Amino acid sequence: MTNAVFSCAAAQIAVRRVETQADLAANLAAHHRAMTRAAQAGVDVLVFPELSLTGYELDRIADLALTPDDACLAPLAEISMRHGLIALIGAPLRNRQGKPCIGCVLLHPDGSRTSYAKQHLHASESSCAAPGVGCVQAFAVSGHTCAPAICFDAEHRSHAACAAQEGASIYLAGVLWSENGYAAGAATLAGHAQEFGLLTVLANHGAPSGGYRSAGRSAVWTPDGALLACAPPEGDALVLARAVGAQWHGALIPLA
Repeated sequence: MTNAVFSCAAAQIAVRRVETQADLAANLAAHHRAMTRAAQAGVDVLVFPELSLTGYELDRIADLALTPDDACLAPLAEISMRHGLIALIGAPLRNRQGKPCIGCVLLHPDGSRTSYAKQHLHASESSCAAPGVGCVQAFAVSGHTCAPAICFDAEHRSHAACAAQEGASIYLAGVLWSENGYAAGAATLAGHAQEFGLLTVLANHGAPSGGYRSAGRSAVWTPDGALLACAPPEGDALVLARAVGAQWHGALIPLA
């Protein structure tokens, strides 16, 4: 049985390349603003873009890799605890077996933190990052089961199929998609939504990162594959999906 009202959202934000503590502080502030606004809107789960904390800067991930308990995340974790919000923060993760992983840290309302590591790497990523192992790490919230995905993961049918096999009804994809790849990627996500009955949430960057010009247009697709809501190509915004009973309703919330 699901709650009568449940909301999840994608946070489309502009992210700095992190060279100094000031850059990291600016990115943390962008996350703080998005999470605070999401909490005000009653969002239960919020997903950020791929490597949202540091930018998609492959030459920097070894230096910037962190563990889920890193102190820099404490202000964001406090928002999660205060407002009952689960946030998926894109970040490079330390890996005891060698190269860091491209991953996300999940901040939970009870104060715990978990992580997910990208399983499918592009060739350009394999030289500096290691793939995650296992199937998706699904988690439950308010009677819904959510599964995280990071960029190239979402372009593999097998990943979405694994999410569905784990009982997921919501697929949360944090990406960096340029204009060249957006149309094909969006079609793939809409296909996953329809085939597996997944509400599918896409969080893309709101500005260039790592030398790529992001296409923006973070979006949500309903479980029948229909586009529910979509952000503009540039700028910061929340793309929200709210379940009222069995019906999904979309909304776009600009972030100043």
